[in-house]
Amino acid sequence: MTENVVHLFKDQAEQPTEPSAPVSVLPEPVKPVRVWKRTGRAMAHAVTHDRTKSAGRAVVRHGSYVIGGTRIVTRRAWDGRTGARYERLLRAAEAAGNYEAAGEWEERLSRFREQRHKRRMDLLMAPEKLVKGAAYGAGGSLGALLAIGVALAIANKDAGDVFTPLMALVELIRLLVTLVTILWGPLVAVGPWLALAGVWAVGRHRGAAPQWALPANARSDDAGAPITPSVVVTALRDLGVAPLRKAIKEMGDAGAAMLGPIRIAGCGVEVDVTLPSGVSTAEVQSRRRKLAENLARHEHEVFITLPTAARTVRLWIADSGALDEPIGPSPLVTDETMTADYTKGKAPWGQDLRGDAATLSLYQRHLLITGLSNQGKTAALRSLALWLALDRSVEFRVADLKGAGDWAMFDGLATVLIQGPTDEHVIEATEMVEGGVAEMERRLQAPPGTKFPPLILLVDEAQVAFMCPAVDGDKRPYGGSKATSRYFMAARKIHNQGRAVNVTLWQGTQDPTDQNLPKLVREGAHTRASLALGTESQARMALGDKAVDGGAAPNLLRPGLDKGTVVVASDGIKIPAGQASITVRTHYIDTDTATVIAERAKALRDGVTTLHIVDQGEERDALADIATVLGDTPRVLTADVLKRLSALSEKTYGTWTPGDLKRVLEDAGAEPYKSDGRMVVGRERVARALANRTDDGSASAEA
Repeated sequence: MTENVVHLFKDQAEQPTEPSAPVSVLPEPVKPVRVWKRTGRAMAHAVTHDRTKSAGRAVVRHGSYVIGGTRIVTRRAWDGRTGARYERLLRAAEAAGNYEAAGEWEERLSRFREQRHKRRMDLLMAPEKLVKGAAYGAGGSLGALLAIGVALAIANKDAGDVFTPLMALVELIRLLVTLVTILWGPLVAVGPWLALAGVWAVGRHRGAAPQWALPANARSDDAGAPITPSVVVTALRDLGVAPLRKAIKEMGDAGAAMLGPIRIAGCGVEVDVTLPSGVSTAEVQSRRRKLAENLARHEHEVFITLPTAARTVRLWIADSGALDEPIGPSPLVTDETMTADYTKGKAPWGQDLRGDAATLSLYQRHLLITGLSNQGKTAALRSLALWLALDRSVEFRVADLKGAGDWAMFDGLATVLIQGPTDEHVIEATEMVEGGVAEMERRLQAPPGTKFPPLILLVDEAQVAFMCPAVDGDKRPYGGSKATSRYFMAARKIHNQGRAVNVTLWQGTQDPTDQNLPKLVREGAHTRASLALGTESQARMALGDKAVDGGAAPNLLRPGLDKGTVVVASDGIKIPAGQASITVRTHYIDTDTATVIAERAKALRDGVTTLHIVDQGEERDALADIATVLGDTPRVLTADVLKRLSALSEKTYGTWTPGDLKRVLEDAGAEPYKSDGRMVVGRERVARALANRTDDGSASAEA
């Protein structure tokens, strides 16, 4: 049965295949997320590409040039038309506490305003003058042209030539109007672009763009670059001195012949520059800031001095940042065995700019150190006193008219120590200096050849004494700069004759002016040193005209940043040949360390009784005063007792001789005796005499 079944449908495998029509295959739809990712990656790649960054920096840079240049030009114009610059400098001087400079800027501002008012009044009258001038000019010109025309008519025998010059002028005016009409449009179109290019150039020259937007070569910091001959010559060429620039251009060796060898000098280099004819050393000195910038240095890192050679300047150029590094500790701190020698020794004060040790001789030299407040004046002065205190023969009488404890370590070291800022302290300081005058006069009257121990009268914050308004019973002022001033006259007397008998005066003062540091007093100092000051006039008061004209510039030191840096004019310190001053970075000794050094100085002495009040009373108990000056010391040399008594009361004991002292002690039963071959006064004998005497048997200084 199955075999006879007829299949009505053919097997597909047996079906003939017909050619099929082409089938279009649709792409798989792309997900939106992938599209955004690809787009984001492309945009990020484009944004972070170096070319995009460079283009962005260029846009910002040149835009900043335009904006910054516009701001600079606008500010210049504003400063030129108004007193804004003077007001800005006036506020800066007041903020710095430099009232002298503030007064100068205020005076300049007043003069500027007066001149501006005069110009404005002249401007109001200008239209009337302009109209009159134009009328006179037109009439004169017309007359001149007609005269020329008449001359031409006569020469040519043609009456029509009378108006020929006038018509020529009319034709010229017509031509000028035509030219202006043609050029006005292009000028109006190009003018703004020219102005834009101008402010862009100003901004580019001043670098008025963010640091990150500058080209890589422009952003590279050349500060601290090595100083080479080409660098020095280029800096001098671009200094703005026309004869110097011209001479360098005309030199066949490009200016190399001007330079001496560049020498390593401490933390910098030194080079002598021989200037060409027609260029003065003053022109280079006055451009110190620009020269420093041309050398890729800060102003305080370039010093200009004058050596012995004519028409030569010596440049000392510091390594970048080297002057901001502290110097090492003082030898007074590191060497505990150090002693001093007043006559032959030199105090280790610090380092010069070359890095060499700067030592100062104090032998028979009056000393003056000045500077703005809080610049290290007291520390610099105290370090010298601490060194000299290590010579046991030196006597100190100290008046600290600030009274902040800066000299407290001299209690037990100085025979007199006055601390305080009041008028009463000034009176005591004045009497202390007057006591030094009496001691000086006593020594001057001694037999020739007599040797005297050094006496140092030290007054810190001396401006307080000069400005003191107090007067004594005879109506004589303690302060001031006149011949009636007690402090002024005492200082002058010591300056005049004190060094001959080893009596010297050291003074420290702030902000020197003619009021707080009179001319005769400041010029009486052999050693003059100055820390940072505000103006050149103050620098001249502090150091003298010779030092400032020779390159000394304490007014260019940076207040706060150059603490302890002093400019010194003295024959007691080694100064390079041809220079009038030297800059010294002094060692800083803090108060605690100073106290330790003072204790070492006290250990070298037999014991010093420090008086804190200078009593000028007339009636005194001599035996009690002797006991006072002996203090806790078992034995004191009779010469030292006399000095201490003189410091205690100059009026009473200033004229005492060893015979007077011996008479009083013998009368009291406490006569001096020899110890180690020298006459001394015993503390126990004096104390016993005081305890045993009766009320009516007291020893009087007037007896």
